Amino acid sequence: MPEKLYDHINEILKNRPLSISGITRELKTAGISEHRLMLTGYLRALRDLKKISETDIPPSKVYTIKEDLDNPNDDIYHLIAMHLKSIDYEIRLPVAVYLISTLCKRSVFRQELKLAGINISNLKNYLEDDEFLIRESEDSNIRKYRTEITKIDIPVNDPAYEVVTISKRLVQISGSVMAEILKDVVDMNGLIPKTQQTKLTM
Repeated sequence: MPEKLYDHINEILKNRPLSISGITRELKTAGISEHRLMLTGYLRALRDLKKISETDIPPSKVYTIKEDLDNPNDDIYHLIAMHLKSIDYEIRLPVAVYLISTLCKRSVFRQELKLAGINISNLKNYLEDDEFLIRESEDSNIRKYRTEITKIDIPVNDPAYEVVTISKRLVQISGSVMAEILKDVVDMNGLIPKTQQTKLTM
């Protein structure tokens, strides 16, 4: 293993999650050629040491800098990515679009969905879905949004998306995910009883 490999990987993963293939490609660009199996073992070791985070986005495993996840107030995308794991894979994309658009009060860019751990390749499945209809945004302010977003880099021609059909199920599932995210950023000690009821009384 070359010296300071972790520093190189840390730099590569700044602001964007990548698969093993993506990391390998970026390392080669930096003049570092590492066998895929060796790199896989090294990444898993970093994961076990809690230096990086590993997320399953079929068919790949995607890696992000663990420090970002340790500062949830600074990165809503990684918080969303973590809690999307608790819901069905098929509904993660519309929930992510709905959550980010609701929080940011605008359409959601492709780059933001990637940061939230969403596999963009299955987007076409939702373009004609009756319950979770998503379309490319026709908002006339898209270009302005790109320039006003300064916390992350949005590619110049990155498309943005919006939810067309806001179903009751989408709102309920998104609300559940948002509640779990809130628990991560707010101290709930002393508020949640040790003996919890299993069902809320309506």
